[in-house]
Amino acid sequence: MILLNYLYFLIITFIGYKWLTSSEGTMTNPLNKQEQMWLDGPERFWVLTFSTGLLALSAPAGLDLMAVRLLVLEVFCLIGLLFICKRKPQWTAASVVYAVFILWLVIGLAYSPAPGYGFRVILKYLYPLLIMLFASAAVRDTEVFLKAGLGARIVAVTSIVIAFIPMLEWTLFPGVFWYATARAINFISICIFSLALFYYTNDKKKNLFYSILFILPCFIWVFRTSIMGSLVAIMAFYFIKYRMRSLPIIVGIVIAGVMAVFFIPSLHQKMFKDNSSNIEQFKSGNLNMDDVNTNARAAMWEYLENKFYQGHEITGSGTGSVQQYMYNNYVFGGLTVPHSDFVQMCCDNGLISLILYTMIALLVFYDCFRTHYTTNNTGVKICSIVAGASMMGVFVTLYSDNVVNYSMATLSMPFGFYGMMLGLKQNNIK
Repeated sequence: MILLNYLYFLIITFIGYKWLTSSEGTMTNPLNKQEQMWLDGPERFWVLTFSTGLLALSAPAGLDLMAVRLLVLEVFCLIGLLFICKRKPQWTAASVVYAVFILWLVIGLAYSPAPGYGFRVILKYLYPLLIMLFASAAVRDTEVFLKAGLGARIVAVTSIVIAFIPMLEWTLFPGVFWYATARAINFISICIFSLALFYYTNDKKKNLFYSILFILPCFIWVFRTSIMGSLVAIMAFYFIKYRMRSLPIIVGIVIAGVMAVFFIPSLHQKMFKDNSSNIEQFKSGNLNMDDVNTNARAAMWEYLENKFYQGHEITGSGTGSVQQYMYNNYVFGGLTVPHSDFVQMCCDNGLISLILYTMIALLVFYDCFRTHYTTNNTGVKICSIVAGASMMGVFVTLYSDNVVNYSMATLSMPFGFYGMMLGLKQNNIK
């Protein structure tokens, strides 16, 4: 059955190319299902690409179809930006720093022991930048933004249904969707998108339902990283919406998160080495990071930092160093990824890369925060709060997961929303 993913890949690639290079076509208007709206080629390609980020389409050993799909989409985005889009991409401080970050990774190839692996790492980091720039050039109408966001939500709902029906995923849809960890991080952005629609549209009940639905899987699956990301994203959402008045809400969310750790049995068991750890110990300060069960990640991070970061703190050991070592040596039980993009950044490209990437996330958040309060356009306002809040939520997940490896499903969401915000904002200025 997994061989069907080759067919799915060819179909989606063909449709994407056909839509990208076409002059125009119709899609159902998300604001009125009885109407059709006209979109140009880049707009239709964007809706398709953003909506299907959760589709991994993995294939049997021999061809890394996920990597091929990533490369094809990057080529399509470049072709669209250089030759097809009639509008120019919108450059901001965040995108300029992102370009500098990519340049620094390229420089890291010069002193890398594994430039081949380094090139693959760069492609994964490059995709969100291209997505952001393409969206800023292609999207100018609120209807297109909503169409793309709602399309991504439909695919996400489908992935949840398939995941929770016993055996359905492995029998009928093997390898179609990204891993559960990637899905849970993708749901952070979809949850925030639904929360924004709850506050800024009249369809309250449905969007509140979706907001709750997309935060549940990370608790059911007991994925601590995506739980942390979801809570941070929701806090960022209310901070953008209410500014300093949001502090009581933020404190409430923090308290709820702490309570969840101690009173949800599955989460408590996974969080601590000793099941007898309790909230009274936390209050008295008798719990620390040594009591937290990191599933041996802390030891792996320390080992990698000693090997690739110590003595190379500023520049790291070269782009691709960590992946080359983990792929070619049976270490940490056969793991091939470090489960921390921050650790990999420091080991590969030093503190410079970590500082640059942190600047990107903060600049995106600041631009979204500022835009939210300087526009009267509802579409721009919705897109800005979704982009800013989801960026913060997804960014913190880089601490303990392989978010960059799943960039089609994870990082593409906040950066895609940010790019759409820039496009809508530019159109609003005109």
